[in-house]
This record gives sequence, C-alpha cells and structure tokens, in this order.
Amino acid sequence: MNTLTIILIAVGLAMDAFAVSITCGISMVKLRLRSALRISLAFGSFQAIMPIVGFIAGLSIRGLIQSFDHWIAFSLLAFIGCKMIYESLFMDSDEKKMDVDDLLTLLGLSIATSIDALAVGISLSLLKVDILSPAIIIGIITFLISFAGTVIGTRFGHLFEKKMEIAGGLILIGIGFKILFEHLF
Repeated sequence: MNTLTIILIAVGLAMDAFAVSITCGISMVKLRLRSALRISLAFGSFQAIMPIVGFIAGLSIRGLIQSFDHWIAFSLLAFIGCKMIYESLFMDSDEKKMDVDDLLTLLGLSIATSIDALAVGISLSLLKVDILSPAIIIGIITFLISFAGTVIGTRFGHLFEKKMEIAGGLILIGIGFKILFEHLF
C-alpha cells in the first residue's frame, strides 16, 4: 500500500477526532496549550494503537467486532453529546462544562473516535500490509488535525457560546448516528 493511500486513510479516520476536538475546544474558556496537546495526544495515540490491535486480532474476531463496534461508538458519543447539551441549557456558565481534562471523558472520546481505526487494522491484516508505518502515520495526522480542531473550537466557539455548545453536542450525537448508520445500512 502506498504512502498517499495511507495518508488519505489517516485523514479520513481523523475527521471524527477533528469534529470532537472542535467540541473540546468549545468547552474551554480559553486555549490551554497543555489541554490541547493532551486531547490531541490522546486522539492520536488511540488512532495509532487501534489499527495495531485490529491487525493483531485479524480475521479471528472480525465478525464479533463488526457486530457491536458501532453501538459502542454511538453510545459513548451520544451520552457525551447529550450531557453537553444538558449542561449548556440547564447549568450556569460558572458551572463546569464538559471537562476535557477529565481522564474518563478523554478516554471515552478517544475510544469512540478510534473504533473505525480498529476495523482499518483488520482490513490491513487481510491485505498483509505491514502495520507499523500506517499506524504511525495515522497517529501523527490525527494528532495534528485534532490540535487544529481544538484551536478552532477555542478561537471561534465562544462567539456564540451556548449555541456552539449545543451544536458541539449535536455534532457528537451526529457522529454517533453516522457511525451507527454506516454499519447498519
């Protein structure tokens, strides 16, 4: 598999992480470099690890993963999206919004946005492609795109804060539905 194809796969896989990182940026009062790097590192790391896990799993669990991976991603994204909308509508602005520095929140978002990368790893194992190079490229591209998304969300998200938070929650739910529909239909 050539490098351009791997880069295109990486960009495609990173789009969910990009949308979620925009949402994370919206949740910040101002850009915190440490938080942006942490979010980007988490998303990039999971996007790099999941293809390796999928590759190792290979054909032996392909049917099992395909039967419920979309439900896991949908549930995580829908829950976090609904929580974000609820907090936007019913909590004072002084109260904590989605805590992007919370390890469990970040872990849930990282897993939810990288489940598709698991399936890519399985596909790469079928094609007998060496997994290390694609995994590194996927991780680096996701890191960079996620960092850009966090900055974009932070810079422009506060112009219409409550509306943007609701939109961010809807984006998360929409990504969950997209993943669900792609697997069901």
